[in-house]
Amino acid sequence: EVQLVESGGGLVQPGGSLRLSCAASGFIFSTSAMTWVRQAQGKGLEWVSSISRGGSTRIYADSVKGRFTIDRDNAKNTLYLQMNSLETGDTGVYYCATGWHCSGADCPHRGQGTQVTVSI
Repeated sequence: EVQLVESGGGLVQPGGSLRLSCAASGFIFSTSAMTWVRQAQGKGLEWVSSISRGGSTRIYADSVKGRFTIDRDNAKNTLYLQMNSLETGDTGVYYCATGWHCSGADCPHRGQGTQVTVSI
């Protein structure tokens, strides 16, 4: 059974940083592209970033480019999202998912999410 467990969310002031982690199990992590998606309250799922199986290719939504960095450690079966210069618009539930550049039902698997709140 595929399991994706996110952690690292919390409350942070604008301009602050957070690092999200996603522990993966139940599949061969190194063979799957991975993605972060987010959902603001009352809105749909939004694709944030994806990373290729080996980590050599990374893509970002324009809204986070230059502020967020996706990374993975295949030896630890873990996906990361370093978020810097956070803005109030980054508030939402962040999910890790298997797949490439997906955001909703097109992501084969998705975790339960971790809440990120950016507020004064």
